[in-house]
Amino acid sequence: MSEREATAGFRNAGWTMDRLPDDVKLSVHPLRTADGAAVNGFLYTAGPSEVVACIMHPREFLATHYLVPELLAAGYAVFTQTSRAVGSDLRLEHEITLLDVAAGLGFLRDSGFGKIVLIGNSGGASLYGFYNAQSLCAPRERLTHTPGGRKTGLADVAMPQADGIVLVSPHPGQGVVLMNCIDPSVVDENDPLAIDPSLDFLAPENGYAPAPGGARYEAGFVARYRAAQRARVERLDATARQVIDDRLTARGRAKAGGSREDRIRGAHTTAMTIWRTDADLRCWDLSLDPSDRAVGSIWSSDPYATNFGVVGFARFCTPEAWLSTWSGLTSRANLFHTAAAIEQPLLLIEYSGDQVVFPADVQRIAEAIPSADVTRHAFPGDHHGQPLVTGEVPGRVSAGQAIREWLADRFPTR
Repeated sequence: MSEREATAGFRNAGWTMDRLPDDVKLSVHPLRTADGAAVNGFLYTAGPSEVVACIMHPREFLATHYLVPELLAAGYAVFTQTSRAVGSDLRLEHEITLLDVAAGLGFLRDSGFGKIVLIGNSGGASLYGFYNAQSLCAPRERLTHTPGGRKTGLADVAMPQADGIVLVSPHPGQGVVLMNCIDPSVVDENDPLAIDPSLDFLAPENGYAPAPGGARYEAGFVARYRAAQRARVERLDATARQVIDDRLTARGRAKAGGSREDRIRGAHTTAMTIWRTDADLRCWDLSLDPSDRAVGSIWSSDPYATNFGVVGFARFCTPEAWLSTWSGLTSRANLFHTAAAIEQPLLLIEYSGDQVVFPADVQRIAEAIPSADVTRHAFPGDHHGQPLVTGEVPGRVSAGQAIREWLADRFPTR
């Protein structure tokens, strides 16, 4: 196995388990959310600490996140937890996932931790940013419904507030990411191979060239492409709303004594299939928002394999999950917006070769944060803090050291 394979992703067990302190203790905690869902927490300790660092992602299993050993080595407790949507975002509604976060932080407060620091990595950043914004609201001011119309129950839930926040390779939200990487040349949502040639980012006449050289797209093409991406998202939003409305209308007729068909239609929940979502021009044209990244996306350097394949962002999701999580127009888990609520001390870390979070994204997030205590670092690395060149110190190691130093200055272990 190569070093890149051995350290791939957020949660590689080999990287983490090999670096855990000898005296580490791990306890597993099944938790119930306010609405009765089951989630799990994993509490690491390596000595007494009144400070706990929390790591979570809306759909990833992060029990062995790469930052765990770095934090334990400095004497901090670390809590990682799952959401109810771990392993699948088919039904992921971010407003409801906030109940999962609240359950975890409530457990930590009840366990006696005096200080809680949220560490949001990638999609965990937009999740924690959303949670933080809602936790700072008076209960009556919190969101009452998801974009799809589901009641959130947030007004009736204790939402413990964080004392500090760390953002590591923070993307602005799954909806914003998808807005930039959805392929606007899709002509028919029911035909994944139908292409509008004037918007085809893989056409040489539009500027495409393969790795390692990469594409060069003209400014006019980029502008038309971005506008068409937004238009496709708008169409998908309309489809999602129509599907939800049709189901609820049929359900209403069934409750009023309607036909068996009404009952069937009112009970049926369909999934949307979103094809071709690996088409961010910045991944293929390195002159757009330049950085140290290589040509390619987080998935591959071959856009044919990933843009037309089955694996990818938002491939299958309910209409409710689309509107809450994947729509760049309706999702509230948008760090460009929720960063405006961050009043706690904040540490912001970016990786210089990130293929998901680009320099302009990080700058916009930083500019939105009103906290008087903001520290910012950039380290060489890809989205997961892996080395860009052989022999380079992994960015994740540098990030861990920076977090330890930042925590020691503001949140001593005792």
